[in-house]
Amino acid sequence: MTRFAAPIAEQIWDMKYRFKQADGTPIDGTVEDSWRRIARALASVEKDPAAWEDRFYAALEHFKYLPAGRITAGAGTGRTVTLFNCFVMGTIPDDMGGIFDGLKEAALTMQQGGGIGYDFSTIRPRGAEVKGVAADASGPLSFMDVWDAMCRTIMSAGSRRGAMMATMRCDHPDIEDFIAAKQDAARLRMFNLSVLVTDPFMAAVKADGPWELTFGGKVYKTLQARDLWNKIMRATYDYAEPGVIFIDRINAANNLNYAETIAATNPCGEQPLPPYGACLLGSINLARLVWYPYEDRAHLCETSLDDLVATAVRMMDNTVDASRFPLASQEAEAQAKRRIGLGVTGLADALLMVGLRYGSEEAAKQTEKWMHHIARAAYLASVELAKEKGAFPLFDAEKYLASGNMMQMDDDVRKAVAKHGIRNALLTSIAPTGTISLYAGNVSSGIEPVFAYAYTRKVLQKDGSRTEEEVVDYAYHLWRERFGDKPLPDHFVNAQTLPPLDHVRMQAAAQKWVDSSISKTINCPEEISFEAFKDVYMAAWDQGCKGCTTYRPNEVTGSVLTVSEKADEAPDQVRGAVSTDGEVVYLSEPLDRPQSLEGATYKLKWPDSEHAIYITINDIVQGGHRRPFEVFINSKNMEHFAWTVALTRMISAVFRRGGDVSFVVEEMKAVFDPRGGAWMQGRYIPSILAAIGGVIERHMIAIGFLEGEGLGLKTDPKAEVMSVGEAPRGPACPSCGQYGMQMIEGCMTCPSCGHSKCG
Repeated sequence: MTRFAAPIAEQIWDMKYRFKQADGTPIDGTVEDSWRRIARALASVEKDPAAWEDRFYAALEHFKYLPAGRITAGAGTGRTVTLFNCFVMGTIPDDMGGIFDGLKEAALTMQQGGGIGYDFSTIRPRGAEVKGVAADASGPLSFMDVWDAMCRTIMSAGSRRGAMMATMRCDHPDIEDFIAAKQDAARLRMFNLSVLVTDPFMAAVKADGPWELTFGGKVYKTLQARDLWNKIMRATYDYAEPGVIFIDRINAANNLNYAETIAATNPCGEQPLPPYGACLLGSINLARLVWYPYEDRAHLCETSLDDLVATAVRMMDNTVDASRFPLASQEAEAQAKRRIGLGVTGLADALLMVGLRYGSEEAAKQTEKWMHHIARAAYLASVELAKEKGAFPLFDAEKYLASGNMMQMDDDVRKAVAKHGIRNALLTSIAPTGTISLYAGNVSSGIEPVFAYAYTRKVLQKDGSRTEEEVVDYAYHLWRERFGDKPLPDHFVNAQTLPPLDHVRMQAAAQKWVDSSISKTINCPEEISFEAFKDVYMAAWDQGCKGCTTYRPNEVTGSVLTVSEKADEAPDQVRGAVSTDGEVVYLSEPLDRPQSLEGATYKLKWPDSEHAIYITINDIVQGGHRRPFEVFINSKNMEHFAWTVALTRMISAVFRRGGDVSFVVEEMKAVFDPRGGAWMQGRYIPSILAAIGGVIERHMIAIGFLEGEGLGLKTDPKAEVMSVGEAPRGPACPSCGQYGMQMIEGCMTCPSCGHSKCG
């Protein structure tokens, strides 16, 4: 029986991937049972299932090939879930009926566990005429608010909230509002945002030329392209969004550019997809394929890699036939093109084991070589499948060979495709692998650098006590087994010390042989200048990337990669402990109430209620800082009496315990009323409770309690995430409560439990 490399790996398997009965009774007794379940399910579509089941099992064994989480959790369970991670939904028509038909499709897709991407560029801008109803359009952002409210109510498979990507073209008249949308800390929390940047726009930016914002043939505004670029950059610098997608480059490099036009991606950006396109993901674990690690003869075994890639391609192709789909249009799209996204994980670990520094020119060259080898092996495997099972239905040899990445493929691959066709239109992509990488022994995630070589994880026990366990990076674990406490060589770098342009170099090197795209976060130091920050995006453009996502710790979104130099001196949770630097105070007992408190009373008029609701929030002052202490909610409407009293007592009790109580706002604003919400001040509010949460949030901002810190991103001064010789800290995980969330591959990811915001 396989022994997990660390307790966290077994816990993630048990929590996320182990097949259980409805009452929680395990059906998969061991991880081998999970591998057998997956292998059997994917082999079931073969003419000889028994023959392929063992080969599929061998690929899964020892975590060599890692199907995406949806496959690992859902294959062979008989549950009504999709095995595809994410979808790009249909083109949104510019009419009310079509818009809400799209909303329904999105809800049905999320219900089965799929994340979604949408291009909102097709909706007319705010203020445009709506003929026939004597009204002005509310614009795409107002409808994005509706999508956001819907997403809050849908729990994806695996108990994860749905994830969404929203894109907008750089020439849409509302693009400036789109860029600034998430500067409101409570708005569009369920969305990742990206601007679709075109080649003409980048040419105008370089030339400092004018740029027109147009819709339906009408020019709404003209501005300097560089000014708009700087607005994108400034928003990303200050708020970590929006990202940038080089959409013309994506369409030009698409093997199917003769049959489709792409305008959106899945939530994490690694799969640019046409309407109703789906992303089917899996990763080769490079860290498991390195022979003789840390020796002069260390190398990645290319023979093993070829065999593993061929088996993985077949497994992924079979998944197209084995999966359920939320919508018939999604199934038709998948069957017509059979696109898959085979990627890698453990790249940084593999580079360490062969003696290369992540981000160096030598590491970039090796990465490009490995990715080329994988691409070539994948294409040849798909040709073999085409010989046996037929090419994908929309295959046109002449057009396919003259399109996209096929233009740069090796001659022997092109000749094989011309002669036999190819089973899968696109084959490679590099997806986020945060959770499955932890499950596989904490290998480095995707193509990201190692975040921390070792850290201490606090685990809550059944008796309420907490124990500590060490979580060690896979490559570092091998180093310690062989060399003990010997100092690490210079090529052991991590995400905290890596220059941003080294990130870009690695992304660009991998992108050359990736059909789709790459989910990667370029972590930038907080002190990076704005001009240097902009250079990161221009470098991504100049070096051939298809998009760029950065994360810079800042006053608005909080710090993900901050370092505590005196973590061992963090204050204990004792009554009366006060922080002198304005951080949140953590207490174990409720505070005593002084005789008098200062506060404010707010009037809230809910559209469906005859009487207003009055919300009084009183504050306490500690260490010169105000924090909310109690809440009173009153109304003449007796229909509200019971729940307002209950809410008053509960929120006040939470406030009096101290700590980071901003989660109260987040939870209240997520409450959805099935009878419908209301539009207030141009924004859709999903319930009266959400409206009250908004009032409390505004009060917290007004008194400085939330100033400069986004919801849920405060840092616990007691928390530690131990690196080798350092102690980086991050925000609290909404799933397990542990601190140390990291921005990895575009997703806030918890190293303690594997929770990922973007699914």
